[in-house]
Amino acid sequence: MGESADEKTKRDRPWIFRTYAGHSTAEKSNALYRQNLAKGQTGLSIAFDLPTQTGYDSDHVLAAGEVGKVGVPISHLGDMRTLLNGIPLAGMNTSMTINAPAAWLLSLYIAVADETGAPRDKLTGTTQNDIIKEYLSRGTYVFPPGPSMRLIKDTILFTTKEMPKWNPMNVCSYHLQEAGATPVQELAYALATAIAILDMVKASGEVADGEMGDVVGRISFFVNAGMRFITEICKMRAFVEMWDEITAKRYGVTDPKQRLFRYGVQVNSLGLTEPQPENNVYRIFLEMLAVTLSKKARARAVQLPAWNEALGLPRPFDQQWSLRAQQILAYESDLLEYGDIFDGSIEIQKKVDALIRAAKEELATIERLGGAVAAVEMGYMKQQLVESNTKRLEAIESGESIVVGVNKFTESEPSPLTGGVDAILTVPHEVEQEQIARLNAWRASRDAKAVETALNDLRRAAKEGINVMPASIACAKAGVTTGEWGAVFREVFGEYRAPTGVPKAARQVGGELLEPVRAEVERVSQKIGRRVKFLVGKPGLDGHSNGAEQIAVRARDVGMDVIYAGIRFTPAELVTTAKKEGVDVIGLSILSGSHVPLVRDIVDRMRAEGLNDIPVVVGGIVPPEDAQTLKQAGVAAVYTPKDFKINQIMADVVRIVEQANRKVA
Repeated sequence: MGESADEKTKRDRPWIFRTYAGHSTAEKSNALYRQNLAKGQTGLSIAFDLPTQTGYDSDHVLAAGEVGKVGVPISHLGDMRTLLNGIPLAGMNTSMTINAPAAWLLSLYIAVADETGAPRDKLTGTTQNDIIKEYLSRGTYVFPPGPSMRLIKDTILFTTKEMPKWNPMNVCSYHLQEAGATPVQELAYALATAIAILDMVKASGEVADGEMGDVVGRISFFVNAGMRFITEICKMRAFVEMWDEITAKRYGVTDPKQRLFRYGVQVNSLGLTEPQPENNVYRIFLEMLAVTLSKKARARAVQLPAWNEALGLPRPFDQQWSLRAQQILAYESDLLEYGDIFDGSIEIQKKVDALIRAAKEELATIERLGGAVAAVEMGYMKQQLVESNTKRLEAIESGESIVVGVNKFTESEPSPLTGGVDAILTVPHEVEQEQIARLNAWRASRDAKAVETALNDLRRAAKEGINVMPASIACAKAGVTTGEWGAVFREVFGEYRAPTGVPKAARQVGGELLEPVRAEVERVSQKIGRRVKFLVGKPGLDGHSNGAEQIAVRARDVGMDVIYAGIRFTPAELVTTAKKEGVDVIGLSILSGSHVPLVRDIVDRMRAEGLNDIPVVVGGIVPPEDAQTLKQAGVAAVYTPKDFKINQIMADVVRIVEQANRKVA
């Protein structure tokens, strides 16, 4: 017999279906959004390019090679209009992955909503706006922690009053897992961040008595789910229990709805493999189950990576494939017809309790250090993440942790899904110059006096502690650019370079795998008459530093003299450092897709400085065709995610140094 009408009405509503998207131009991204919405996507998730994420215009020197690569460039209100053209904002739930300039991109979004008649109190969505995790993992911070936290506070207070359905920030444990965090560290560091934000808002005195619940009720989270399926389910249930306790006891929130742990999710991109990438389909689906099976801890919104993101940007078909996975689970299975299927499970509750105990211990440590901001500034949390990531990679390298197709079951039939440039989406080289031309036209067409007035008002708000949101919205409507908005806050707040976590990370002193490499480092160092000196550099705006950190740590542990100063250096700065320090090899880490122009620039500058005898190696998400291009430009070796054996990379680097010195001799 079929289901009765009454039985069918009991199905829960599915979560919001999203795909994380944006590239090239606002116009092309808008077309992609409309296409995805037509396929049944129910919310937007906007990816901005790195210049936008770091508060630069597309023609800034650091933006070179980065425009439109990992997201859409938004330099002014005209770009945002184009991006959102034809999308009914009052009925759309929009997630914007933006942090340091979150107040600015939200202001642009509000300006478009005002123009199109979408009431502010009807706008729903989220600005990511978690700056603490930027210092720890993702790297798109700009300002020091104190002023950055102030900007978050301003957006929270503004949206609570004017946009009551908007989430002014996602506390992001997603990126912590990508940086190597254990489940306990994810719980502790994310909750410590939320506590730091809410404590600051409460201490400001700007929230009326009885309204703290409204603030707490709009704080959301953005989490990750990896391959340890049962642990991930338990982690999410632990988040729910801990958040309910924190909001009730620490902030006195009595409304159970305002204490709900509300979160969106993108499942683990760190675990996507370049070898046998078709296996990623299974990984993604299993990880999605971890955040949907438990009704009490079910995600409010899900966006899934595409199976081929370890190879490059996914095509529309690849994103559709991930969207269909969500739809099949929600509409074809009976998942949404039942209560929480884990209630009463002894094993599940035992693991949840263990995670909560350990996370509370780590939270207590952070509290003793002075809270999340202090733990960032002293480098404690970053150091812990670097060490956790080191252990994770060592387990894969030794075979203790099995990754199918990478360190076990590596025999494979040729895949019909991969091969050639058409297997991934590529951003045309002309996109950058076209975007700059549009930017210059925008500057020429606006009212310069109105721009100056708006920027002066913004500067005054920043200096005098006035909420920056009204002045930012006025700037948006006056035609101010992203770089001009960012420049005001760089002037008032200054810029910041976060601790790398590398110098204090625990040294690996033993291990049979290291000894042969150490011996080679020692042999070559004696041969060339000095300790092998390795410059590890992050050119451009790519802030994903996990790989560079692990290379720097391992190079140090095998005996090299390592120079690593963190992220966001221009090619000119890296070449200057190489010359001044007299390095023997340069390693460049680039995951933003801008490897070809940035590496060419560095190689050209080295030749001009007479440093062409110093070999260059490159690591990142580099398609085979680009790897060949880089080698033709003079790069000695290219490493991609398939090269998981770091000791082998170290041995290669030492061999390359020896060969380079032999040629010079």
